[in-house]
This record gives sequence, C-alpha cells and structure tokens, in this order.
Amino acid sequence: MVAAVGLCLFRPHLPILFIPPMHSILIIGCGSIGERHVRCFQKTGRCTVTACDTSSVLLAVVHERYGVATFDSLSKALGDGPFGAAVVCTPAHLHLPMTMTLLNAGLHVFIEKPLATDLSLVPETRAAIAATNRFTSVAYVFHLMPWVQGARMFLQSGELGPVLQASVVSGQHFPTFRPAYRDIYYARHEHGGGAIQDALTHLANAVEWLVGPCTRLYCDAAHQALAGVTVEDTVNVSARHGEALVSYSMNQFQAPNETTILIGCERGSVKIELHDRRWGFLKRDDSEWTWHTTPPMERDDLFIAQAHAFLDGMEGKPSPLATFDEAVQTLKFNAAALRSAETQLPITLE
Repeated sequence: MVAAVGLCLFRPHLPILFIPPMHSILIIGCGSIGERHVRCFQKTGRCTVTACDTSSVLLAVVHERYGVATFDSLSKALGDGPFGAAVVCTPAHLHLPMTMTLLNAGLHVFIEKPLATDLSLVPETRAAIAATNRFTSVAYVFHLMPWVQGARMFLQSGELGPVLQASVVSGQHFPTFRPAYRDIYYARHEHGGGAIQDALTHLANAVEWLVGPCTRLYCDAAHQALAGVTVEDTVNVSARHGEALVSYSMNQFQAPNETTILIGCERGSVKIELHDRRWGFLKRDDSEWTWHTTPPMERDDLFIAQAHAFLDGMEGKPSPLATFDEAVQTLKFNAAALRSAETQLPITLE
C-alpha cells in the first residue's frame, strides 16, 4: 500500500497538451470570394464555419461542397448563433451597415475589400469599433504575400534612404479569372464595381502600405474592352504619396497576368514582381539585382494564411492584416480616383 502511494506521489508529470480554441465563423455572402473564405477558414483547422446568403442556389452549393450549416438571412443566423466572428463578403455598399450590426452583436469582423463605396458611414463604424473593442480588419490580401512583406521590411530598414518615386504596372485578362463579371457587383460602381474599386484598390492599398498614404492624385480611366459592362477597365493615375511621386497603369484585358511595382529610393531601388513571387533590391553601385523568391504556392495558400491572420487577431496576437483605418485611407483613394476620372481634375485627399 505504501509503495503504491509512493509511486503515485513521485511519478513524472505528463506534458499538458494545449488545445487552441475552436472559433465559430459566419461567412456572409457565398459568391466566388465568399466560397473561398468558407473553404480557407475550414482549412485552418481552427474554426467551424457557417454560411449565410439570400440565394438558395449559392447556399446549396456551399452546403454540398463543404458540409457547412447555412442561413438565408443575417437575422436568422445571429438569432441562432452564437458566433465569434463574421466575414462580410457582400457587395461593397452593404459592408459597413452589416459591420455595425455585427459589432453591436459582439462579433469580431473581417471585411472584404473595398471597405465601402463612400465615406458616409465611416465615423459611425469607427465609433462602433471603439465601443465594442472587437478586432476589425479588411481583406487586402497583398498584406499576406511574402514577397510584399519582405520588400516592406527592407524599405522600413532605411538602408536605401527615403522613397522618392514609384511606378506600378499591372494587368490581366479579367474574364479568364472572373467569367461571371457581367452578372456580379463588378458591373456597377454603386456596388463596388469597375477597375478602380475592384483591382486598382489592391494596388493602391499595397503601395500605401509600402510607401505611405496618397495625398493627391489625377486619374484618367475608360472602358476600353470588356464586353457587357460600361464601367472602366483601364486606369492611369498620377499621384503623390507625401513626398513620393507614384504612377499607376493597369488594365483588365491584357493577355499576361502580371504586376510589377518599382520603387526608387535615394540610394537604390526595390522591385516587386507579383507574378513571379519575388522581390529584390539594387543598390546604386550594384551591377545586379539581389532577388528573394518565394516557392510556388497554390492560390488558396494566401487566403488560408489570411484566415489564420484574422484568427490570430481575434486572439489578440499580432496580425499583418489591413487595419480599418488603412482601409479608410484606401477608400479615400478610390473615391478621389473616381471623382478625378469623372471631372478630369486633380483631387487632394482629405
């Protein structure tokens, strides 16, 4: 009996297994990007996923493919809850009204880009974020690209001195990647459509993350090629980001899917080639670029990383995701570009 007690008292401690919390995530809007979020949040292994959409067809698709529970209205979903967070994947004009509803219901919120189609609800939403203290961020996925993160860290080191000038050249054949573009939000500016709010907004947000906020711009935009819509598919912007001069040139009809960002600094240059997943630098006296290349990735990999980053933010951990205020700044860029294209005048951002 004594021996048995002794064994019990002095046996080595077994390691305690830490099991991370399983979050409950509501995906609102089950179009192309909403379905991707359903799939990629599931692949984190850190959450359960529920889908919400007014379309019974889209709900049936995500239920069949991913086995998730579904709701045909936000009010029903919130009534059935509870959820820890929601991902807002509806057309952009609905983003902020839904975000305020979700914040007031106690949820953390991840908002698809662009943040909105105008600035009218920004103060009210910012107040709701402050009052509820919920983690709120925006899905500008360039923040998760290792080749953008690496270039940003290098620029922030100051090794090349201040940024003086940058140029962005980008394009793709949009119908190949979004064949339903005629029938979705893209066809209407008021729903967040057109090249400025759909594609250029990613580039503007990335450059603002790398260089600093845009302060002034002139934009020329036109519908040049895409059949079945009248919104702009081609954009040229001449901008100021503080002391740095920046140009953007992009279209949504060219054959190659390529984006290059070239940043000129006082003592050298930094280049990001998104299509080749690499960034590099060339100091003034160097003869060749020094490149840092990321191995090939599946397209979902960035969105899985983005989902992990949002879950980290919910848990109070550091996250590289675009903040609400960064997305507000890019929303100002979008609004200024649209206004400049309409008026053919340069616009100073607030």
